[in-house]
Amino acid sequence: PQMEREDWLNLNGLWQFEIVNNLDTIPSGKTLPDNILVPFPIESGLSGIMKSADYAWYKRNITIPADWSGKRVLLHFGAIDWEATIFLNGSRIGSHRGGYDPFYFDITDALNGDDEQELIVGVFDPSDAGDQSRGKQVKEPKHIWYTPITGIWQTVWCEAVPATYIESLRITPDIDAQCLRLNVQLNTTNSSATIKAAVSGNEQQICAATGLSSEELVLNIPTPELWTPDSPFLYDLAVTLHHDGNIIDSVNSYFGMRKIEIGKDQNGVTRILLNGEFTFQMGPLDQGYWPDGLYTAPTDEALKFDIEMSKRLGFNMIRKHAKVEPQRWYYWCDKLGALVWQDMPSGNNASDEGRSQFESEMRRMIHKFYNHPSIVMWVVFNEAWGQFDDERMTNIARELDPHRIISNVSGWYDAGVGDIIDVHCYPGPGWVEAETNRAAVIGEYGGPRLIIDGHTWAREADWGYFNLSSKDEFTDNYRGMLKNIHQKIANPGISAAVFTQLTDVEVECNGLLTYDRKIIKLDVDTTRAANRGEFESLGKIIIVEPTSPTSYQQPITWNYTFDIPGKDWIQKDFNDRDWKSGEAGFGRKGARQAIIRTDWTTDDIWIRRHFNTGSNLPEELVLLVHHLHDAEIYINGLLAMEVKDHRRLYYEEYPISREVRKTITPKGNLIAVHAKKGTQHQFIDAGIYGLAH
Repeated sequence: PQMEREDWLNLNGLWQFEIVNNLDTIPSGKTLPDNILVPFPIESGLSGIMKSADYAWYKRNITIPADWSGKRVLLHFGAIDWEATIFLNGSRIGSHRGGYDPFYFDITDALNGDDEQELIVGVFDPSDAGDQSRGKQVKEPKHIWYTPITGIWQTVWCEAVPATYIESLRITPDIDAQCLRLNVQLNTTNSSATIKAAVSGNEQQICAATGLSSEELVLNIPTPELWTPDSPFLYDLAVTLHHDGNIIDSVNSYFGMRKIEIGKDQNGVTRILLNGEFTFQMGPLDQGYWPDGLYTAPTDEALKFDIEMSKRLGFNMIRKHAKVEPQRWYYWCDKLGALVWQDMPSGNNASDEGRSQFESEMRRMIHKFYNHPSIVMWVVFNEAWGQFDDERMTNIARELDPHRIISNVSGWYDAGVGDIIDVHCYPGPGWVEAETNRAAVIGEYGGPRLIIDGHTWAREADWGYFNLSSKDEFTDNYRGMLKNIHQKIANPGISAAVFTQLTDVEVECNGLLTYDRKIIKLDVDTTRAANRGEFESLGKIIIVEPTSPTSYQQPITWNYTFDIPGKDWIQKDFNDRDWKSGEAGFGRKGARQAIIRTDWTTDDIWIRRHFNTGSNLPEELVLLVHHLHDAEIYINGLLAMEVKDHRRLYYEEYPISREVRKTITPKGNLIAVHAKKGTQHQFIDAGIYGLAH
């Protein structure tokens, strides 16, 4: 959709196929035993194979149109997972490593004079046994890990081009200067050809410019119509290559005039700004899996359906998680108006070779998908999956694309670089405060499990973060989470939130839709209103005068002990003079998204501190707590909160009951906490805040 030419030939359809143990013997001149439907991955039902494979051969004959004579012929692959080697008429054309980026070869010199050409593709994919980027593919799928895919999984096609042709476009909108900046790359640097570009809108030409391919063309667009999710206006772009007064090549494309940046809102809070204004971004996590095609949607209409459904539910953003889609998916996001956060698919990255390959594939992803206005953020890493060299990798992404937001990591181990600080919290939502130069987002939350009988991947498909029993309960629960999020937009300053997830995926049953897309699990109108912040009454947290603050922004001193205290340790008059004194938070080094000021490495910790409230105490109070396993909190000797086997990753609210609230007086109160270590991490910090409505 970004480089459209008239002369092209679709090569999707039935190919000969064979699963093998290696690629040592090229099957030239042989008939392979099976057939596969391209472009569906080997493991999918739609492929007709539905088997796992590390090595396989694809083969088909192609006929080049007679009117392409005298032109160069390019062979394109949308994507092949993971390593592909291409042969034409017995000659090796080339190879490619990378499961997510489009690539092509010039096959002209390998063509023979026959009507049919023998095309063979050998593929190798170790899935999770290798060190390459693979997203969520594993050979033994379970929980949040899914069926692997191998081989050709996007469209294959040929096109005819002249000897000197337009190889790529780099389209950069500049709304401040009211212009489009266009860089055109030719297949050769030794050319005296010139470039002409013309911009049209609503079928009327707006401007044009001419220059050398080595020059940046600037096309002035006075008072541009800006691209937004609510008004996704696209301009048409026609680019022609001229030599000796003749047009020798031409491509059609499109673009949207929009700007994405980090800046301050009217209250001085760091925000994600779209076209200079703060627009709260609300979206689902979208993993791009299909029950019949796995990585490959069964039709273009199906690909479009997921985006249309997201819009129907009131979302204005989609986080494309651990996968890169075909260009058509981004075209529909451009066309329909969906902001996209694009993850770089994760890999093990355990070896130098794996890290080098990850970097190479990330570079190609940013380069190949640069022109889509819908993409507003590149996410380098997800959580701790293969995370390495955070600052360097973030800087690489920034150098490749200085016009988009860069997130160094979504969730868990934040390196303090990039444009975004991102918290994951299930069910949550948790929250994090905006920084001076980084906007705060909730990168993942939610994950409720609602099983719809007859619409699951397998009988044992039942995974989720917590259970719901009905559509009404799901709707009420979702509305409650969204109200909580919208309360945090103003303070502490959340700029976006991502709900897990759009659809069920294999054994995961925590989608808004079933895996087959036939059932919407909650009320559409209520969901749309909640996503847009349409509530009858929307309270907001007061963090201006905390009653007993957390240590997130500044250290708070507690008394603590690792030894079992006396039974009255929760009482205000308990003698804790033999306890140690230390600043919160308390934890073990490595605890996720935790500010640790005092080491805690034993199984248990008990902490206490006295606090005064003053006379202006809000009637409604909440505990804000960040902890990574069992915790119980007492206020003035009464149990205020108790949670078992807790694995949240940031601060969460817990309401304080009226009974406990009555014990709190202007002076002389006590908060006491007992926390247990987790299986891997441990951390505790707590505070009390007021609510106002």
